[in-house]
Amino acid sequence: MFTRKIGIDLGTVNTLVSVAGKGVVLNEPSVVALSTEDNKIMAIGHEAKDMLGRTPDIITASKPMKDGVIADFRVTESMLRYFINKVSGRVRLLKPEIVISVPAVINSTERRAVVDAAIEAGAKAAYIIKKPILAALGANIPIDSASGNMVVDIGGGTTEVAMISLGGVVSANSTRVGGNKLDEAIKDYVRKRYALVIGDQTAERVKIKVGSALSLRKQDKIEIKGRDLMDGLPKVIEIGTNEIAEAMAEELREIILGIKKVLQETLPELAADVIDRGIVLSGGTSLLKNMDQLISQMLGVPCYIADDPLFSVSRGINVVLDDFDNYKRSALVKT
Repeated sequence: MFTRKIGIDLGTVNTLVSVAGKGVVLNEPSVVALSTEDNKIMAIGHEAKDMLGRTPDIITASKPMKDGVIADFRVTESMLRYFINKVSGRVRLLKPEIVISVPAVINSTERRAVVDAAIEAGAKAAYIIKKPILAALGANIPIDSASGNMVVDIGGGTTEVAMISLGGVVSANSTRVGGNKLDEAIKDYVRKRYALVIGDQTAERVKIKVGSALSLRKQDKIEIKGRDLMDGLPKVIEIGTNEIAEAMAEELREIILGIKKVLQETLPELAADVIDRGIVLSGGTSLLKNMDQLISQMLGVPCYIADDPLFSVSRGINVVLDDFDNYKRSALVKT
């Protein structure tokens, strides 16, 4: 019955929706199932994700977000409309104001696409704010201080690296490597090494269960099932942690290079602060075993994982929604 303020962490893998005064009220996969005959939307969110890799020819399950930005405008608009309606109801007198997270490095066209999609989906006004700032707020980092704070948000589609000081981003880098690319690397490794084809969900499960950013003396093992490339029949193999670490090594190296690039561009005074304060990791992929240790070893800087890193950006959005007028004047961008 009044203008609601809604925050959306629009991710490549998952979309989290927050409502002012309530916190996170929705967490669903950023997946849409489409009919190939008439391009009609069949399902969105959890229901659509369950269809991935299992759909008949007449249905395709796709992810409208790619590498943190909109890849399919129409489908993203429909997905946003579905999520907005789900948290605020289809019948409402006033349209909501919406805050949406975006990558640290994003061009004006990509920025405009996010805002337009939100407006078309039913928003009165749409504002964007960079993910590293939100992740820092969600991790209780004092971003308004003159000290340098480095945040690395490793999501499904991108790794956002930013040096934050005095409430703004001093330097940033967005590497289009995240959990999805790690899954792809596992699939490629298994196909080349074992002539076995596995799906996205199997690769993700392997990564979560036995994956590690570093090789281990005592490794875990897991059985995985797929289709044999040679005869096309079902096949089961056993794979261990160190093989998964080997499979992901190149993608993890790209993440390290993205962090190193921001450190190299950072002013000496702020770089000194990072040595004292360390690097804060957020995002679901930061939960990969030994990710923090890998970064510390490679860069010689302390590294810490934020509490409940999967929700760091959403917690930051909640902070913004609770003090909306203040952030509207400073951090939020309306395009």
